[in-house]
Amino acid sequence: MSKENKLTNWFQALKNRAGASTGTGMSFFDHLEALRWHLIRSAIAILILTILSFNYFDFVFDQIIMGPKRPDFWTYRMMCLAGKYFHLVPGYCMQEIKFNIINTELSGQFTLQINSSLILGIVLGFPYLLFELWQFIKPALSTIERKAANGVVFYASLLFGLGILFGYYIIAPYSIRFLAGFQVSDMISNQITIDSYLSSVVTLTLCTGIVFELPMLALILSKLALLTPQLMRSSRRYAIVIMLVIAAIVTPTPDAQTMLIVTFPLLLLYEISIVVSSRVEKRRRLSV
Repeated sequence: MSKENKLTNWFQALKNRAGASTGTGMSFFDHLEALRWHLIRSAIAILILTILSFNYFDFVFDQIIMGPKRPDFWTYRMMCLAGKYFHLVPGYCMQEIKFNIINTELSGQFTLQINSSLILGIVLGFPYLLFELWQFIKPALSTIERKAANGVVFYASLLFGLGILFGYYIIAPYSIRFLAGFQVSDMISNQITIDSYLSSVVTLTLCTGIVFELPMLALILSKLALLTPQLMRSSRRYAIVIMLVIAAIVTPTPDAQTMLIVTFPLLLLYEISIVVSSRVEKRRRLSV
């Protein structure tokens, strides 16, 4: 049976089980109505978190958004301590990050506050969004599948949170440190717009959070029999090359050290994904 047929049969099975579990045989529009209410509750939770972020924006802006620009940021202090411990070059201690942040639009600072609060609300509300989506999918699963997927919301939220922290405390500061100090000529001074700075920090942070969901993606594909641990092991060398390319894109720095710092967790996630896929395959064999 081809992978396309397997996927089609799996979705058909979910639809049949959903009708059987409710005992009413919900129609397509009934499912849409249920999904709509799950999304509405998620939107309300995100809206509440966005309003809280908006009300405490002084702390959000000073401590979170502008954190990677301050020389006393946690990452820079740890870099300085590591440089002193290993007797590395003095450049590991940040004295000043030389670039100015400017606003070039009339409504720029007001838009900054709204966008920043909304982004923070989405990040904080991500676990609840996953919970609501899980509540929508769960009735379509069998008892065995529900038991096998137990804790999926917790682990997906945990991986996303770890990715956000890694992106914010490692990738974003390293990138800002390099880009802020890079000059083609002394005649050019860095005047960075607040939109450019915010988009860089948010993109690096959120992308890392999404990448850290690799084990969950491996779990889903393995459940659908679209991915096997044998395939992942045989493709490891190609995966390493892809990870190096991703690290080079995410961290626009020329030194190999920064690339290795980013590549290491990606390799770890890949190996964890192999373990996850192996456990799924083992359970499938035992259930046959």
